[in-house]
Amino acid sequence: MASELREAIPTFNQPQGGEESADVDITNWSALTSTSFARSWGEAVAIVAVAVVFVAGLEILLRVANVPAYTMPLPSEIGAALFGNFGLFAPHLGVTLRVLAIGYAIGAVIGIVLAGLITQFPFAEKIITPYILLLVTTPMIALVPLLVQKMGFGPAPRIIAVSLAVGPMVMINSATGFRRTDLAKIALARSYGATTMQIFRQVRFPLALPMIIVGLMVGAIFGLLTAVGAEIVGSGEGLGNRLMFYSSRIQMANFWAVIVILAAMGILIYVFFYWVGKRWASWQA
Repeated sequence: MASELREAIPTFNQPQGGEESADVDITNWSALTSTSFARSWGEAVAIVAVAVVFVAGLEILLRVANVPAYTMPLPSEIGAALFGNFGLFAPHLGVTLRVLAIGYAIGAVIGIVLAGLITQFPFAEKIITPYILLLVTTPMIALVPLLVQKMGFGPAPRIIAVSLAVGPMVMINSATGFRRTDLAKIALARSYGATTMQIFRQVRFPLALPMIIVGLMVGAIFGLLTAVGAEIVGSGEGLGNRLMFYSSRIQMANFWAVIVILAAMGILIYVFFYWVGKRWASWQA
């Protein structure tokens, strides 16, 4: 019996013979986070050098090929527009961030609550799952024009669209984390007389935290994409609206400057949740 238990319960001992670490932490999320950004200053310099060479090479290529600015502006022109006209972008950046923050908060809370509900009550899963699949497979941007007709051009339609995009992503990943809890740990908690809520709060939730944070990160990225798309199709403000505005006037330097801002926002979201995961979910079993 003891040998069977040892085979059934996973262990996280230190590997032998120079193998990679078997620690369960935030760096095991995906191949993109399997190692740190740079192990030394030399690697960091090399990474930055590659980026500089790429930008410089693109600048030279566009100049040599004499590509029109309305097709693809020079990186130097994009940089000048980004820093020179940032005052024009800043108010719209604030609008996008406000819509994203409110919609994300609503969707994330609902997603985590639903994940806990369906993992604790299987019958609830049968009721909720079809609607979650419907939300996942339906582009929320398509609902924005209908919501605008009913609610006007204020932020409410975009907030609803962001919430509907964030919620399913958070719920799916959180539910996956809740279900991956080691049954041996739950059995041990029950043997000590723990209630269902105590098991959920002290066993399931802490062990599911890495997957919950992954869901929050994916939801934030999906929320950003939805917010920008909603601003393109149904708003007079925001970075998405600026993309339409500058492209319609062939101001491609400003257009690409907005693209750079959106890309930076996506990277910051990833870095933020990576930091949160390293701080709060980098536990070892």
